[in-house]
Amino acid sequence: MRILFSLSLIFLYSLCTAEYKIETLADDLNYPWSITFLPDGSSLITTRSGELRQLIENEAIRAPLANVPVTYVESQGGLFDVIADPLFSENRTIYLSLAEGSKRQNSTAIYRAVLEDHELTDVKRIFKVSPEKDTPVHYGGKLLFLSDNTLLMTTGDGFEYREAAQDRQSQLGKVLRMNTDGTVPADNPFASGSDGNPYVFSYGHRNPQGLILDPVTQTIYLHEHGPQGGDELNIIQATHNYGWPVTTFGINYSSALVSPLKSAEGITPPITYWVPSIAPSGMAIYRSALFPEWQGKLLIGALVDKDVKLLTLTDGSVSQIKSLFAELNERIRDVRVDSEGALYLLTDSAKGRVLRITPAT
Repeated sequence: MRILFSLSLIFLYSLCTAEYKIETLADDLNYPWSITFLPDGSSLITTRSGELRQLIENEAIRAPLANVPVTYVESQGGLFDVIADPLFSENRTIYLSLAEGSKRQNSTAIYRAVLEDHELTDVKRIFKVSPEKDTPVHYGGKLLFLSDNTLLMTTGDGFEYREAAQDRQSQLGKVLRMNTDGTVPADNPFASGSDGNPYVFSYGHRNPQGLILDPVTQTIYLHEHGPQGGDELNIIQATHNYGWPVTTFGINYSSALVSPLKSAEGITPPITYWVPSIAPSGMAIYRSALFPEWQGKLLIGALVDKDVKLLTLTDGSVSQIKSLFAELNERIRDVRVDSEGALYLLTDSAKGRVLRITPAT
């Protein structure tokens, strides 16, 4: 593992404009998936291969933490998201989403644990998606705390189970909402279980891998992978149906239609979509002063396009999309902004990197 600190190894993203300074904080990570920041200034990084690493400024990235839950690593399966409890400074609790199980029976799960010096303690599974599936793809797995400290998690449709996304009793192809102990909040839209699974918050999703809350407007943004084309950016509201697979702007990988419908009554349309696919992954909304030109805009990683999309929002719609950091020529897995306004990117490869981006001057 190499950590690059010297100024000679810091390069400018655009020499012609000298807009950005891009630092490689860590490299040789085996498909890093998510990064989260802790109150002490350190960060935690997951790799799809099942490792949880801690990065402390001016130190080498630490060896994998001990006692990370056993993860089912196959195809798209692995260790996914990591986030800190809203009261982390008091309880040092974190949450992990991951694939678990076997080839014949696997699902997405959430584990809660306490972060100690170099290990996890009090590790407990608080939630497991039902039903299980026999496909190693479309897990979802993004986690988000709302302002009331309830926890959201995205789930994928399992690829072969796309119709389950429209079944409100199934937990596949959904956004789920729960308490920090994995129980159902009393005010969940289907808490009684009569009209839908008690955990379901929204439905009709394919494979969402971007989920954020705008701290200013309290708007929940979600992006999800389409099939061949039809990646979507949605504003999430409780009980809303986002269409998959009844409506879609994409087609099957065989070029056959998934559905002839791009819109339908009772289905909430995306605020933008991409054809061909960009394969969105990771997302942040910029609410800091370091890059004033980004204020209030969305930043979305693109695995296929190998860039970051900067989206301007106007009255709940996307009015402009700009490409950033295409010169890196790297698949972007995660996009985060730290408390000082620096932008962090995770690159998606067997030698993945942690990049920190700040103004050049």
